[in-house]
Amino acid sequence: MGLGDKISNAAQDAKGKAKEGTGKTIDNEQMEAEGKTDQVSSSAKQVGENVKDGFKDASR
Repeated sequence: MGLGDKISNAAQDAKGKAKEGTGKTIDNEQMEAEGKTDQVSSSAKQVGENVKDGFKDASR
């Protein structure tokens, strides 16, 4: 996983956590759900990149 990908995923995760927290605070279920979606998307991208890196390492 490249540094840019790591930064992008971390930023998306942080954005998701902030959205979720704001949604809870202002009682906005849609914003809370969007925040959770951002976090899940970030996690899925991280897993995909880790799998890709594993295949690269195995082929060396």
